[in-house]
Amino acid sequence: MRITDLLRAEGISLHASPADKNQAIDLLVTLQEKAGNLADPDQYKADILAREAQSTTAIGSGIAVPHAKSAAVKRPGLAAITVPGGVEYDAPDGQPATLLFMIAAPKDGGDTHLEILSRMMVMLMEEDFCRKLLAAKDVEEFLAVVDAQETAKYPDEQPAAQEVPAEEAPKGYSILAVTACPTGIAHTYMAAEALEKKGQELGIPVKVETQGSGGAKNVLTREEIAGAEAIVIAADKDVDLARFDGKPLLRVPVSEGIRAPEELIRKAPQAPVYHHDGGVVVEAAGEGVGRQLYKQLMNGVSHMLPFVIGGGILIALAFLLDDPSIDYANFGTNTPLAAWFKNIGNAAFNVMLPILAGYIAMAVADRPGLMVGFVGGSLAVSGATFAAPAGDSASVSGFLGALIAGFVAGYLMLGLRKLCDRLPRALEGIKPVLIYPVAGLLLIGLFMCFINPFVGLLNNALYSGLAAMNEGSKVLLGFVVAAMMAIDMGGPFNKAAYLFGTSTLAAANIAAGGSDVMAAVMIGGMVPPIAIALATTFFKNRFTPEERKSGPVNYIMGLCFITEGAIPFAASDPLRVLPSCIVGSGVAGALSMIFGCASPAPHGGLFVFPVMHNVLGYLVSLVAGSLVGMVLLAALKKKRS
Repeated sequence: MRITDLLRAEGISLHASPADKNQAIDLLVTLQEKAGNLADPDQYKADILAREAQSTTAIGSGIAVPHAKSAAVKRPGLAAITVPGGVEYDAPDGQPATLLFMIAAPKDGGDTHLEILSRMMVMLMEEDFCRKLLAAKDVEEFLAVVDAQETAKYPDEQPAAQEVPAEEAPKGYSILAVTACPTGIAHTYMAAEALEKKGQELGIPVKVETQGSGGAKNVLTREEIAGAEAIVIAADKDVDLARFDGKPLLRVPVSEGIRAPEELIRKAPQAPVYHHDGGVVVEAAGEGVGRQLYKQLMNGVSHMLPFVIGGGILIALAFLLDDPSIDYANFGTNTPLAAWFKNIGNAAFNVMLPILAGYIAMAVADRPGLMVGFVGGSLAVSGATFAAPAGDSASVSGFLGALIAGFVAGYLMLGLRKLCDRLPRALEGIKPVLIYPVAGLLLIGLFMCFINPFVGLLNNALYSGLAAMNEGSKVLLGFVVAAMMAIDMGGPFNKAAYLFGTSTLAAANIAAGGSDVMAAVMIGGMVPPIAIALATTFFKNRFTPEERKSGPVNYIMGLCFITEGAIPFAASDPLRVLPSCIVGSGVAGALSMIFGCASPAPHGGLFVFPVMHNVLGYLVSLVAGSLVGMVLLAALKKKRS
């Protein structure tokens, strides 16, 4: 079987012009269907999108290879399009994709087609081959280019192997590598080819084991490992590292194997020596404790953000659609339409912190940690204590409590699993369905009831401090509460400032437009995302391609008063992002007080501007604070090469 047996004329479209990534995928799926490769196009597309959600299948250098193993595939096949104008595909190098191949692999198919498909991935590493494909005038020429390249690189008849003189026999491999991606189809083989090819150019013998969907190929032997100078693991899934004990080991994402093979080959001998600790996978260089905690935190944040964004925008719409003159105390739910939006938004907000805690715990302890973390986050929201199991408002630990609950739940479950390893094998089946959930739930309940009063005390202390400041300078108060909104972006400082602002609404004169403190609090939460969005727009060279792409979304999040949109940027570079946002927010809050701005609503951002007092002054304050944050961020962040 050859590649041209999998790539048919019906599955090729030249000079296409999809508007975006989704349209490109739709076109490729349609071509797969025309080629007769699919039993269920909708299911296959869903599987393709699920694979894209794990990580982009764009390789860089204008190439993208969307792929999936799917039960909807009735026979293996390829589809291809050329896009001379390029289409944005989330490539690691930020370049639009001009050459796209889609791989359809049966869920339970054999391995032969995977070997053929891996040839396609290897061939795409040749720049001249890609140029010829893009220059093809018709489908027949496109197929001829593929066939010629395959014939040159993989002749049908290999000449008989000649015996290599002993003095010319290779003495072993200096660098060994393992490549693996989640589906084991495309990136796995492209990274392997890039590493081996670069090794040949550098005169450094490199052997790569590929852990594809058809199993491990080119497996590294004990003798090869013993004689190797260093190991490179380019993988986006777990790899057994025990066999590399005592060797310098460099661990990176599989995309790095494709993007920077020379750098990996040269850096590997200087990597820290890997030590395998009694069957527990010990992370290699670049995956230390700090990195692990960061990845676990980001797992929780990434799952929480949709609840924040969706819920926040619907709540903001509720305030926009409501009439505060009906009943100010119930502003946001006075009309049926407003109440509908607010209740739906609140449903998302109510599970936001449990989701954060649950997915942090899951990142630590896998599935056994999810339920325990979720319950821990729920207990943080309720403020449960031993004296008040149903919850105590004075003991609500909020965001900080949920954060603690997530990590504690995860590591509690890891410890519980180690203890359960000592139980008889006959009890193996009841661990996940009885022992883990019951014991985990009991332990996290005891822990949260213990810490909630202390974390709640911290939140209350912050609130009391703000109340005392209200008696002094209004301008200073505006600066402080707004700056607090940017300190931890949803943490105790942020929540204390927000709760203080909402408490002033009850005493606000509705005829005067609401509370000046609430206005300062809200503007402080709007500035960080907008300042970051401005910086990614006007100072692109300070950010990675991924950050530049996601930055503009923060315009919308900032205007909707969703401060959490800045969290990914703050988490990746807190020493530069946080000071910039804090100062920018503080300036905006102080100006809001100077201009006498006031808000009658505790949330809503842009959507409550029509009901605010001195909205023009508020806009000036928002712009000024955002520009200050942008300039500081641009000054603090270094240019990227």
